[in-house]
Amino acid sequence: MLGTWKTRLVAGLAVAALAAVAALTAAAQSSASISCTGFLPPGFYGDTIEVPAGADCESPGGVIIHAGVIVNEGGTFVLGSEDSPGPLSFIYGAFRANNAANIQLHFMTLIGGLFILGGSGPFGGPFGVTWNTIEDSKILGDTFIIGYDGFWQGFIRNHTRGNVNLLNNVVADPDGNEVVTNSIHGNLNCSGNDPAPQVGDSGGSPNLVYGARIGGQCVGL
Repeated sequence: MLGTWKTRLVAGLAVAALAAVAALTAAAQSSASISCTGFLPPGFYGDTIEVPAGADCESPGGVIIHAGVIVNEGGTFVLGSEDSPGPLSFIYGAFRANNAANIQLHFMTLIGGLFILGGSGPFGGPFGVTWNTIEDSKILGDTFIIGYDGFWQGFIRNHTRGNVNLLNNVVADPDGNEVVTNSIHGNLNCSGNDPAPQVGDSGGSPNLVYGARIGGQCVGL
């Protein structure tokens, strides 16, 4: 009975995430948006930043985005650098990616939740291989990363005020799905990931989870 309950919970969370992304994307697309292809300069953006299908949008940081971000199929969005904090960035409104190739967020604050659903396979895009990395960031709202199928993925050194849901992410690199050194003020839900969420070679420390660990893959994280 317990296993059935957990399976239903995971399925319910996935369906809820899909419905939320569909609703949020429709709402954002009904308002003004700025199409980003290439370089996104530092500055203030009052409208939604939208990355068209297959496009590449990269910024060194120092951006304030007032109405969220949408990354469409096969798109790439890179904000900041893992090498140094640089100018900090803020995104108000949800960050939504649908079958994107690469989502790389560093040293930023997101107020509105993170929704990354699906991927576009392990190869292709501007870097030849694809990867998600959410690092050194603050997330106010729930995080859903579901069904990503890129080459590598990491969720590292983040501070969240909401639940973190990592479901059915199957990446090519056996060192992928690194989930480490996070402070999660909510639940951590891990299920169906391959490889299972791990420390990998990051050299990091276990996550601080102030809610419940849901799913067998979260035990020991």
